[in-house]
Amino acid sequence: MGKPITAERVWENLPVRKSESNKGSYGKVLLVAGSQRYRGAAALCAEGAARTGAGIVTLAAIQPVLDAVLPRLPEICLLPCTTGSEGGIDSACADMILAQANRSSVLAIGPGLSVCAETKALVPALIAQSKVPVILDADGLNLAARLDSLPRPENAPLILTPHPGEMARLTRRSVDEIQSNRESVAAGYARANHCIVVLKGSRTLVAGPEGEVYVNTTGNAGLSRGGSGDILTGMIAALVAQKLPPLEAAACGVWLHGAAADRTAQRLGQYGMLPHDIFADLGRIFAENGR
Repeated sequence: MGKPITAERVWENLPVRKSESNKGSYGKVLLVAGSQRYRGAAALCAEGAARTGAGIVTLAAIQPVLDAVLPRLPEICLLPCTTGSEGGIDSACADMILAQANRSSVLAIGPGLSVCAETKALVPALIAQSKVPVILDADGLNLAARLDSLPRPENAPLILTPHPGEMARLTRRSVDEIQSNRESVAAGYARANHCIVVLKGSRTLVAGPEGEVYVNTTGNAGLSRGGSGDILTGMIAALVAQKLPPLEAAACGVWLHGAAADRTAQRLGQYGMLPHDIFADLGRIFAENGR
């Protein structure tokens, strides 16, 4: 059985911010997210990274996505990308994105990206040529699942954050098979592909490449809405950017995400809460613990 992720573990891993520091002290996150159809996912992911302490958050996206996100998050930086014929980021932007990625601390790919001709070419190129840790979520996972093998950066960690449907596509199994064998599936895939797997759901699992498995103890069914996972991706990216080891960043991210959601459910109820509501409670949790 996996080991529970505890509050003690989280606060031991999250350092107190130093008075003598600046934005460069807390890492640079590059997010590749959003499309014509899915603009909010990019906003939620970017805010997740910003609210979890990243020093600089840059969003690589098409202009309609940037136009939607900037009024909500004037703190982030923008990397405008050309729109492809199907409404995603044109694959011709790969070199530009890679240049920015390799000046960053972490690269997160996928929320709202869409599965289309241009992103089918873009995503594998970004993963394979990245020199920094890569987090793959949502349509990034769906695009990877269409390939013969999982693309990965040559000398950097890879974190996958699938829900059961995405895990089913990655492994060519049914969702029922995934849900019946969550721990063995996550652990086996992480070992076989030398990556970290965050298998989302009730009691989210974090599996490492050496056979480690951790079970989250926070969260509730109020998170069962589109957008919750986009926030989690941004949060994990921010923790990686702040130099937490990738496995610890994943474990701490899922615990904090769930703990904030538990507070939100107390305020608004599981029916009434929305993913973006957890940001206020996340801030309170950080403040209560001196972060």
